[in-house]
Amino acid sequence: MSTVVMHGVVSVDGFIAGPDDQVGPLFDWYGNGDVPLGGGNRVSEASAAYVRPQWDSLGAMIIGRRLFDLTDGWDARPPAGEHVVVVSHRPRPADWHPEATHYHFAEDVTSAVAAAKERAGGRRVAVAAGDVGGQAFALGLVDEVAMDVAPVVLGTGRPYFGPTAPGPYLLEDPDVVVRGDRVLHLLYRVRKGQSRRP
Repeated sequence: MSTVVMHGVVSVDGFIAGPDDQVGPLFDWYGNGDVPLGGGNRVSEASAAYVRPQWDSLGAMIIGRRLFDLTDGWDARPPAGEHVVVVSHRPRPADWHPEATHYHFAEDVTSAVAAAKERAGGRRVAVAAGDVGGQAFALGLVDEVAMDVAPVVLGTGRPYFGPTAPGPYLLEDPDVVVRGDRVLHLLYRVRKGQSRRP
């Protein structure tokens, strides 16, 4: 069965983008190293050793309509994995890459996770941090939380966990802690079967 990992690059104060959806210096670490990562990115050796296997293990990813619209669906080329499931109450744009049969639309997070798992074929499923990831997390559909923490304080913006239901939620101690260049990679397992009180 596929593992569902919630992932995003995040500021030290917990934001994945500013209120205008701009990431500012959050993604600077994608261009400050010597090791090619794909897509024109060059990262440190430590970051590449962590990120590349994570990307290679993905079978599908889940994003919200906001990210789909902002990136134009990466021009029908998923940045990782083979399939993309878009959570949206609006249908797929009629004129958008009719050949992109590896892009799927779902009306809610629960059905999106089920669709992504089915398409992932036992490989990992990534759900983008933010509103959609926060919903999946609050519903108990996330197995791991992966954060690429950039040494930036944005002060305001779009929170990593979105507007999740009131916590607290407990994670296990981090399974992975990797220090890159201008980024700290953290991977936590979600403590299952917990109440929302520590």
